[in-house]
Amino acid sequence: MTKVAILPVLSERGSISYRALAGDKRSQGKTAGEALDALTLQLSDDKASTLIIVQSQRPDCFFNAVQQQRLAELMECWRLARDRGETLPAEEQSELEALVETELRASADRTDALVKDFKI
Repeated sequence: MTKVAILPVLSERGSISYRALAGDKRSQGKTAGEALDALTLQLSDDKASTLIIVQSQRPDCFFNAVQQQRLAELMECWRLARDRGETLPAEEQSELEALVETELRASADRTDALVKDFKI
């Protein structure tokens, strides 16, 4: 059985794409379905039986609800400032960058945990 994991990936700009993983195969797409479709094209016919894991965007031990809420607030402030041709105050920009970095590390940690659990 082929095990497939689909994980959200937060970009530095705050947009989300999805990464699909199965063994040594990798793909990325704008949606979970697009990532899965791209990955499926890479799998041989004998890998037809698959288990798919989709990581929700709910709080977890890697990135909690308080961090998610604050990131959403800061991203909204950043977008408003950008649209006005301005920048965030230095303190908020630093906090935003730190949270984005934390979420990126959390994404990697989730992937590592999946790899260990499913030996992907």
